[in-house]
Amino acid sequence: MFPLARLFAVLCLLGFVSANTATAQAGAGPSDPTPMRSIPAGEYEPLFSAPDTPKQVSVAGFQLDERPVSNRQFLEFVIENPRWQRSRIALLFADETYLHHWKSDTALGTELEPYADYPVVNIPWYAARAYARWAGKRLPTQAEWEYAALASETSANGREDPGYHQRILEWYGRPNLGYADQTPGNFRNLHGIYDLHGLVWEWVEDFNTSLTTGESRGDTSLERKFFCGSASVGASDFKDYAAFMRYGFRSSLQAKYSVNNLGFRCAKDLPQANNSAPQ
Repeated sequence: MFPLARLFAVLCLLGFVSANTATAQAGAGPSDPTPMRSIPAGEYEPLFSAPDTPKQVSVAGFQLDERPVSNRQFLEFVIENPRWQRSRIALLFADETYLHHWKSDTALGTELEPYADYPVVNIPWYAARAYARWAGKRLPTQAEWEYAALASETSANGREDPGYHQRILEWYGRPNLGYADQTPGNFRNLHGIYDLHGLVWEWVEDFNTSLTTGESRGDTSLERKFFCGSASVGASDFKDYAAFMRYGFRSSLQAKYSVNNLGFRCAKDLPQANNSAPQ
């Protein structure tokens, strides 16, 4: 009987997780939604790929928020969805730093009010995902985010632009002192997307697959290679240190973590007729 009881408990837990992560009413959304831009279908080469897999990854066309979700927008979400307020959220879905910089469950406070339109941070993956559903959207996949973030102001592949890596490294190397130091910038890439680099880290839907190959022994080897001194061996672009930083950061996360420079933006599918990658 014990194995059956244990199985039942696991199924109940999974049901609980599913129910809670789908709590927000789909499609309600903020009164002042973030404009979205269409990203055309294409291909990109991930920093790492599993052995015997294609080097190029096809990405279907999709839409992406111009800017990260703001404090003001997330405040509207928690007011309409009380179970995602910091004093009411289940401990399974957030750590103790969830929105700790806000004055209360439903108020930013006078200190934070000047930063209401700055990116919301101290947000776990569960809450970001629930917000996206409420807004009638979703989180971007890692492939979508990396593909969109590859673009410079003039090229879909910023690696072709002189100084591309250096500029991103300068952004990433600047100390980030929290929400008051996260001023939205004016860098707008070829797709019309702002601040994918240098403002805040951003959640992606599949953040916990950054360094997995699907086979346990292969995963162990990949992670060891990534974190040792020869981490660039096997990488598609050994000069892309910023990508190493992103992959390393994502691999360190758990879905309930809240970090003072980690926010998110939302994505959305394009109509089927427009979102296929070129052959």
